[in-house]
Amino acid sequence: MVSATPTFDFVVAANRLPVDRVVDDDGVARWQASPGGLVTAMDSVMQGRRAAWVGWAGVPDEDVTPFDRDNVRLHPVVLTAQEIQDYYEGFSNETLWPLYHDVIVPPRYRRSWWAAYREVNQRFAECVAEVAAPGAIVWIHDYQLQLMPSLLRELRPDVRIGWFNHIPFPPVELFGQLPWRDTVLRGLLGADFLGFQRRNDAANFARACQQLLGAHATGDVITWAGDERQHGSADRDQHGSGDRRVRLAAVPISIDFATVDEMARQPGVRRRAQEIRASLGNPQTVLLGIDRLDYTKGIRHRLRAISELFADGDIATPEVTLLQIATPSRERVRAYQELRSQVDGQVGRINGDHSTIGASAVHYLHHSYPKEEMSALFQAADVLLVTPLRDGMNLVAKEYVASRWDGGGALVLSEFTGAAHELTQAFQCNPHDIAGLKQTILAAMREDPAALRKRMLGMRRRVRTHDVHAWARRYLAALEAAPDKPGRG
Repeated sequence: MVSATPTFDFVVAANRLPVDRVVDDDGVARWQASPGGLVTAMDSVMQGRRAAWVGWAGVPDEDVTPFDRDNVRLHPVVLTAQEIQDYYEGFSNETLWPLYHDVIVPPRYRRSWWAAYREVNQRFAECVAEVAAPGAIVWIHDYQLQLMPSLLRELRPDVRIGWFNHIPFPPVELFGQLPWRDTVLRGLLGADFLGFQRRNDAANFARACQQLLGAHATGDVITWAGDERQHGSADRDQHGSGDRRVRLAAVPISIDFATVDEMARQPGVRRRAQEIRASLGNPQTVLLGIDRLDYTKGIRHRLRAISELFADGDIATPEVTLLQIATPSRERVRAYQELRSQVDGQVGRINGDHSTIGASAVHYLHHSYPKEEMSALFQAADVLLVTPLRDGMNLVAKEYVASRWDGGGALVLSEFTGAAHELTQAFQCNPHDIAGLKQTILAAMREDPAALRKRMLGMRRRVRTHDVHAWARRYLAALEAAPDKPGRG
C-alpha cells in the first residue's frame, strides 16, 4: 500500500483517543491524558515502539489533524453529531450494552443505528489501514468496533489483528436476539485472536459461532468455513478459501498496581483520608460505593439492602454511614436518566427515614473525582461495596485492594464480576439476593481484624502479580501465538 501518511508497526484502535481536550482558565485548549485502565495499559505497551492510536477525539464534526503525544501518533477519526447519536449513544449503548449485560434493561433495535455502526466501523478500518505499516500488529478494543476486524482484514490482509472485549459476551440465548448477530460474529472472526475478560465470555462466543454460523470449535480455536456467496469477500482468507482459524481466550484486564500503591502511601493522601472520615462524623464504620451511574452496577439493589439494614436495626447512625459516589454517565440516554431519578429517590427516602440530626445514613455525591481523592476515599472506607448485576471486570475493586497498603479494609464483591474470579478472598455475594447481600455486608463489618488483614494481603498479592503490564504482555503473546500468520494458509 502506497501512502503519504506515516505508518506504524503497532496500532491501537478504540472508540476514543487516550486524551481529552480541556480549556484552561485563560481560554487555551490543550490535550490531557484520559483516566482509565486502558490508557494506562497501552502506555506501557506502546513506549519504545513506532506506535499509533486511532480513535474519536471527543468533539463532534471536527477534523482534528493527527498529532504526537508521548512519542505516540494520535490519529483522530471524525464523527458527526448524528453518528455519535446513532453509532455510540444508540447502537453501542442502547442496543449492545444492555444486550451484553444480561438484558437488565431491554435493548432497542433500530436499523438506522445499525447503519451508522457499520459506517463508523468501516471508517475506523480505513484509518487503521492507512497508518499500519506492512505486517503491523493492530489491537482493536471493545464492543463499539466489533465489525472492524473483518473490514480491516479485507483492506489489509498482511496485518496481525487482535480484539479485546472489555465487557461481558452474552450467552447465545441472549445474543441471538440481535437482528444483525451473524454479521457481528463474522466481523469478529476477521481477527487472529479474540480476548475476553472471563472464560465464560469466550465460551459464549464459541457457542454463538457454532450455533449461528456452523463454525467448529476445538479447544481455544474457532474454525469457520465462510460462505463467500452469502457473506462477501471480507470473510475469505488471503487465499480465497473462506476458511479462518481464530484463537480466543480469557485474558482478564488489571490495573497498574505499583502506581496505585505508591499514590496511596503519599502523606497528603493519607491525611485526606482522615479528613474524609472526620467530615462524615468519624463513624465506627464507613461503607463506600464508587460506581459509574449505570444500571449494571447494582446501585439500586445495594441501596435497598442498606435501607433494610437500617430498618432492621442491624446498623444505625451515627455509628454507620454509606458514602455513595455515582460518577455521571451517558446522561443523554433515557435509561440513565431514569436510573438517576430512581437513585435520587431511594437516597432521599433512606435519609428521611434513618438519618439523625448531624448524621446522614447515606452521603450521596453525583460527581467524578481525581485519582488522589479516589485513593483517599478507598483508605477512608472500612468496607467497599462492589455489587454489579453484571460486569466484565470492575477495576474499582482492584484499585481498592491496591490502595490498602495498610492491609485494612474489607471488599464485598458481586459474583457476577470478572474480578470475583481473581479476588476469591473477597466477601462474595449475589446482589439479586437482598437478604444474602445484607448478611454479606454484616459479615464484612464484623469480621475479626486479623482475618480481614489475611484476606486483604492475599488479594494484594494477586493484583500485584497480575497487574496491567502482565495483562498486556499476556495478550500480545497470545496474539503472536494465534493459529495463522497473515499471508500464510
